[in-house]
Amino acid sequence: GLTVATHAHGTAGIKAAIRAGVDSVEHASLLDDEAISLAVENNTYLSMDIYVTEYILSEGKAAGILEESLAKERKVGKTQRESFKKAVESGVKMVFGSDAGVYPHGDNPRQFARMVEFGMTPVQAIRAATINAATLLNQQDKLGSIEKGKLADVIAVPGNPLQNIKALESVSLVIKNGEVIKQPAASR
Repeated sequence: GLTVATHAHGTAGIKAAIRAGVDSVEHASLLDDEAISLAVENNTYLSMDIYVTEYILSEGKAAGILEESLAKERKVGKTQRESFKKAVESGVKMVFGSDAGVYPHGDNPRQFARMVEFGMTPVQAIRAATINAATLLNQQDKLGSIEKGKLADVIAVPGNPLQNIKALESVSLVIKNGEVIKQPAASR
């Protein structure tokens, strides 16, 4: 009865995890057609953190990451983005992934633009972070959409993220459990 996630980059590990019945695979970097088919058939969600490559490649050298590790990231990151695109095109269920901790907390929304760049519509990317995530965690009765009786966690951004997904990178208002946590300076 528990939701089970696994951390897997390699193709064999991804397939083994899906066959074992996990609910989601984090990273899922090296997908092949069989892994994608298995994910679709088993309703397995993928949480693919495709923004993290940009951060590692832009900040890694200054952070002391070795050149051979950066070279590996260039290769794996490119493949992971190609895998992401194929998975989206094949109808795999996706949730928003960030690998937060690798880069500073607060940079997480940059993932949205990469999800759109590599195959999702803005609505699909937003749903990955809301409705899909709530459903994966079996919390859709309390979370994931704005409805009467659900927890009141809401954000506001300047502009329409359906027209410019990067609007989600500039959150100006946060309401959590019905309480204002962050508000624009002019409103204080």
